[in-house]
Amino acid sequence: MRVALVANRRSGRGLDPAWLASMLGGAEIFGLGELDRIASVDRIAVCGGDGTIAPVAERASSLGVPLAVIPGGTANDFARAHGIPLDPREAVALAASGETLRSLELARLSTGRPFVNVASAGLSSVAARRAAPLKSRFGPLAYGIGASRAALSGRPLDVTVRVDELMVFSGRAWQVIVASSGAFGGGSGIGAADATDGQVDVVVVPAGSRVALVRRAWGLRTQTIERQRAVPHFAGREVRVALPSGTELNVDGEFVDGGLDRVSASPAAFALVVPGSGA
Repeated sequence: MRVALVANRRSGRGLDPAWLASMLGGAEIFGLGELDRIASVDRIAVCGGDGTIAPVAERASSLGVPLAVIPGGTANDFARAHGIPLDPREAVALAASGETLRSLELARLSTGRPFVNVASAGLSSVAARRAAPLKSRFGPLAYGIGASRAALSGRPLDVTVRVDELMVFSGRAWQVIVASSGAFGGGSGIGAADATDGQVDVVVVPAGSRVALVRRAWGLRTQTIERQRAVPHFAGREVRVALPSGTELNVDGEFVDGGLDRVSASPAAFALVVPGSGA
């Protein structure tokens, strides 16, 4: 099997690309800036954090070949959501010989940027900023620390949300989350989000007291936030979110300026190598 390995050396776990390539039968190594050079392969393996996966999935889609993920970041939320082993040796073995494929959507911002987990604005972005310098010391726990600090300092945003042209929310919100897999923040998530249905989900955490944020935080951590009373949740082919000018987004763990004004998903866009015997 001809395998191309895309490795992000800056990701949290710092796995050696040369070792990974040897375990993949002598795979050719590419950087994120070299995706256009990948051709004539049977499979693409990507090693990095969650923010590394979407562009590589897009390339795998264009070539019509499966994507294998070797978790190499701090949180590895995408891998957790799809049952991919977090142990490097197990993940490499799956990438090299796994035969079970899961067809997944690929979500996309209005800017064209793809994502596989979530794109969000509000406290999530503030929390990610607070967590960034703590990752090397606390690992995934950094996200919880960042979220606690964000709850004390963040401010609500003026938000308008439309789903398939229908207005579903207009007002102030602590956070708005547009989801594909729905996984983010070191284990938090939107439980109802389904990356196989070709739709994007949107959850709005409406403004309220900071004390009430504890309950919202618990809902995110237990992936039940969309079930809480007074928390709007909708899914559709297209989500449009209007935000104050200059609002920063957190997209698969990376900071992005804008793009929530039109979000959609391409159904069955790429095939992911997963454990098990059934697709």
